[in-house]
Amino acid sequence: MVGVAQDELIEYLIQKLKEQLENNAELHLIIKGLNETINGLNQTISELNEKIKELTVKLGMNSRNSGKPPSSDGLNKPSPKSLRKPSGKKKGGQFGHPGVHLNTIAEPDEIILHMPAACRGCPKHDTCKSHAHIGETRQVIDAVVTVKVTAHQSLVVNCPMNGIKQKGDFPPDIKATVQYGENLQALAVAMNTIGAVSVNRTHEILSGVFSIPISTGTINNMVSNCANGLEGIVELIRQEMAASEVGNFDETGTRVDGKTVWVHNASNSKYTHLTINTNRGKAGMEAAKVLPEFKGIAVHDCWAPYWKYPFISHALCNVHLLRELIGIEENHPEQSWTTDFKKLLLEMKKAKEHAIEIGKWELTEELLEEFDQRYDKIIAEAYAKNPFEETKEKKRGRKKKGKILSLIERLEVYKASVCLFMKNFAVPFDNNQAERDQRMIKTKTKVSGCFRSFAGAQNYLKIMSFAGTVKKHGFSSYEAIRQAISGNPEFFLVRGSE
Repeated sequence: MVGVAQDELIEYLIQKLKEQLENNAELHLIIKGLNETINGLNQTISELNEKIKELTVKLGMNSRNSGKPPSSDGLNKPSPKSLRKPSGKKKGGQFGHPGVHLNTIAEPDEIILHMPAACRGCPKHDTCKSHAHIGETRQVIDAVVTVKVTAHQSLVVNCPMNGIKQKGDFPPDIKATVQYGENLQALAVAMNTIGAVSVNRTHEILSGVFSIPISTGTINNMVSNCANGLEGIVELIRQEMAASEVGNFDETGTRVDGKTVWVHNASNSKYTHLTINTNRGKAGMEAAKVLPEFKGIAVHDCWAPYWKYPFISHALCNVHLLRELIGIEENHPEQSWTTDFKKLLLEMKKAKEHAIEIGKWELTEELLEEFDQRYDKIIAEAYAKNPFEETKEKKRGRKKKGKILSLIERLEVYKASVCLFMKNFAVPFDNNQAERDQRMIKTKTKVSGCFRSFAGAQNYLKIMSFAGTVKKHGFSSYEAIRQAISGNPEFFLVRGSE
């Protein structure tokens, strides 16, 4: 009986042990599942934290600390913070500045005499007025808006020599029974293009001021005819830009018939060339026909398609780099290298400006070497703070580096292009020339909404290319358009060389 009880006890213990082992296995599975859940949640939390950081940085971006245009700032426009240090001088014109003011005109169109108020009603008023002398003269310069109508009449005569009836010929530019003159056409075109006034508003203003029934269709035709007359001079501008030693290149978006298109800009201190294309990249650059023939130094914002032209020299816009550095400096205070690099760029710029002021056209070898070593040292510090992390997981495509590491690599790879302005004084520090030359496109888009047709946008850019170029040669845009309408768009090349 004792043996039977022992066997039952052993069997009972074995059964309990099996149950315990089964429970432990289930417990292990539960623990394993919980661990996997926790790991998954931790990964999700980590990804969400990274996303929050990215969104926080994105929300903090504006035109001052990134490449975003000022138009995107909206009501959250940041307070202006110039990169220049205060000079300590008072605001306004400085001592010795000649100043600009209205000069009196020797022969005014009208003279109005003013007698003292006490003389009113005096019987000797006219006598005193005839003997009075001028105490002070003040002039009012005003504009008188009038319409001048010139009638051209063709005379018919019977020739006494041969008896044949002869009829006078009109000048070549007098083609219709009633037409608008060159001055009025130039005003309409200038308002619609340089003034960025829409066709409808141009119609309203001109109709109201001159009391003439000028239609929107007529204004469109004036703009189109002016642009057609500029084909030759715009081609000449393109050739001059392609042959220039230094060129500024940029592109900006606008709207045509509700769709986004891209304006490609090539310019320098003498010429402005603007074209439009549905493609922002190399296809649009090829269609503009400047970069494919360009052999000089191209200043740009480091956008990838520009590097597809390897046979030209490249210079980067350092203001774009400064904005990126400021953005990282504000959103990532731990990235102290950005402050050092920003300081280095501004010191390099100041050294170049000082050299030009004292009549030099190059920096000393010692100063160049110092800047070079500081550049490399800051890049090394930046890499030390931002090592590239290798991930065990194999994912398709390129590994995401992030904006900070991407900027560091760009500064390292394109060091020669970043520093070219310091080694070649003909190269500007920034790409502001291109941005200034295409700024009116944004103004036109804001005021007029968009272009109705692709041809209309092309006409506008032809006129703006011409007007921008003429302005750089010292002539007024209105005079340029008037000369173009009269068939003499090359006037500024002849007069500018005199």
